[in-house]
Amino acid sequence: MTSTADRLVRQQDREQGIGTNKKAVKFSQQDYETLRQQCLKSGRLFEDNCFPAEPKSLGYKELGPDSKETKGVVWKRPKELCPNPKFIVDGATRTDICQGQLGDCWLMAAIASLTLDQDILPRVVPQEQSFTEGYAGIFHFQIWQFGEWVDVVIDDRLPTRDGKLLFVHSVERSEFWSALLEKAYAKLYGSYEVLKGGKATEGFEDFTGGIAEIYTLAEEEEEEEEEEEAPPNLFQIMQKALSLGSLLGCSIKKTSADEKEKRTALNLFKGHAYSVIKAVEVDIQGKPVQLVRIRNPWGRKEWTGPWSDESDEWNNLSEDEKSKLNHAADDGEFWISYSDFIKQFSNLEMCNLTPDTLLSDKVGHWNHYQYEGTWRKGSTAGGCRKFSATFSSNPQFVVRLEDVDDDPLDGKDGCTILVGLMQKDGRQQKRLGRKLQSIGFAIYKVPDQYKGRSNVHLGPDVLLEQSYLAKSSSFNNTREVCKRFKLPPGEYAIVPSTYKPDKDGSFLLRVFSEKPAAASPLEDDFDIPIEEEELSESDVDPHFKEIFKQTDGNDMEVSAFELVEILNKDFSQRSDIKTHGFSLETCRLLVSLLDKDESGKLGLMEFNLLWSKIQKYLAIFKKHDTDSSGTMNSHEMRGAATEAGFQVNSAVLQAIVSRYSDAQYAIDFDCFVGCLIKLEMLFKMFKTLERADTGKIELDMQQWLCLAIF
Repeated sequence: MTSTADRLVRQQDREQGIGTNKKAVKFSQQDYETLRQQCLKSGRLFEDNCFPAEPKSLGYKELGPDSKETKGVVWKRPKELCPNPKFIVDGATRTDICQGQLGDCWLMAAIASLTLDQDILPRVVPQEQSFTEGYAGIFHFQIWQFGEWVDVVIDDRLPTRDGKLLFVHSVERSEFWSALLEKAYAKLYGSYEVLKGGKATEGFEDFTGGIAEIYTLAEEEEEEEEEEEAPPNLFQIMQKALSLGSLLGCSIKKTSADEKEKRTALNLFKGHAYSVIKAVEVDIQGKPVQLVRIRNPWGRKEWTGPWSDESDEWNNLSEDEKSKLNHAADDGEFWISYSDFIKQFSNLEMCNLTPDTLLSDKVGHWNHYQYEGTWRKGSTAGGCRKFSATFSSNPQFVVRLEDVDDDPLDGKDGCTILVGLMQKDGRQQKRLGRKLQSIGFAIYKVPDQYKGRSNVHLGPDVLLEQSYLAKSSSFNNTREVCKRFKLPPGEYAIVPSTYKPDKDGSFLLRVFSEKPAAASPLEDDFDIPIEEEELSESDVDPHFKEIFKQTDGNDMEVSAFELVEILNKDFSQRSDIKTHGFSLETCRLLVSLLDKDESGKLGLMEFNLLWSKIQKYLAIFKKHDTDSSGTMNSHEMRGAATEAGFQVNSAVLQAIVSRYSDAQYAIDFDCFVGCLIKLEMLFKMFKTLERADTGKIELDMQQWLCLAIF
């Protein structure tokens, strides 16, 4: 229940704008300015108890407390490392980022690309911080995490060995913003060690809130089926992306673990993340040549092939052109022809930015939509389409595309969208030895009868009767799967899922479109139409009256205690349904629902109404128990509840399964009845307390407790 309450609070916060870059969530409830003022008042430098200067903050295995990699590590503040430390020296630039002894070159490549846009950088790295005015040993950074911006506070104690920073550092030894940013990132995910290994796109997204694409470039001898070749117009896509402020990175695939950062014949390194800085076209003797500029986050060790700093190709350019391209600077950056680029590198990673990130009106902006969701075993974790019995129970989303792109790169009309599916908490799970789920999504055309609606959940009769129109390249156990599509105008349903059913997880679905598009969850409305039955005593069967007299204890009323005996006697002998017995709690609910005079008991007419209701539920239960198991699984439960008059959505279905199912996620008959009675009671309570059809109620603590405790 507390986790459900937490989700509701987060949803309410989002509605108030909390989680945007301007109203970032405070990580661990730490407020930077409050803590800084407390330190200044006390005259003590800040020490962060949430991420202490201790071995556990370094890591858990290779960087664990007893590992050889952490021997001799001393945590020091910048003022202990140099006499006049600076937060930023002469502006933040790519040369401020040099990789240390941590295998997080992917993060370094992302930070390096971040410095290329001085409008984006201050969103992540607040510029007013310093080691002089107002210094209190405390700094903060804002990082995007799973759909919301988070403000992370740190102290400035950094891991060192022999008086030098152990991890990321600047060429300028007195500059510390990049080392402090790396520490904030490590704190957000739990330790420095969890940052080892990754793709530059992950860092790109976490510093911008953008959505990343990955293109496969070089052909491998045993190329996996799901890998796609780079499109013919990829160079133009790169140019357009760079003009839109997108962040680009590239890498060379390693074929074995021992090839990590192995040097190639032309001085490139496998399994190493590079940043793509520019993509230009130059004229060489009347022929256009496409060039790509790349940065090595090490700040050294450059490509030695054609168009490298000292290659002969530069002799065909004028001194003025060579100066514009800055071709000979020894800074870890180099040019390479596009033809060599797609041969030498295996992957291109591209992060497209959200409209609020791109502050300039001179560039085009993507339109951005995002939704959080969950897969829950027994209710909404339906697995991929191969699992036809459960696939339609997955969360669903609709996107409506109306206007075609302006100036399409391929010259063909259509609506370009990017769809990204991200699963949460992967890095935090690394120290527990848990792996990411294999995730993916499929896109279906919405049938005509459902167009314009979002209050419907598409069933197997829709999803399995047609083929998907498009899908993610494959199901991958990566943090995110993303793909670019060009679709005709129309309405489309997106179904995100894990590969196998019954895999718990939380996800973020994002849709970027070139033109505005209406997007929303595709979900049933929640509704329980209550019809009060009117009966007179003459409507009661005489035989039923005799049964009632035999069980009413001679007071012409049935208590909850007596109801337990009646129901269990009648239903415990049945072979067509399974029951663990009606509990006193369930029978109290049954009595409370129909107890009109608040006597705590049911009279003849009330008992007759209850008996009719239970018989109705029994018929529905048996009808929807399609596998004759005597129980109701969650997928059968949705249809059974609908026929009983309870239209529930996925969120309510998840709550039902969590509350009423057994260890195998099956709901027996007594729980089925108890669930429907509870739903009816809650709905009646809400409608009684609701004011003016607002869809909301307001209670004080005592009122809430009195209602909830029952």
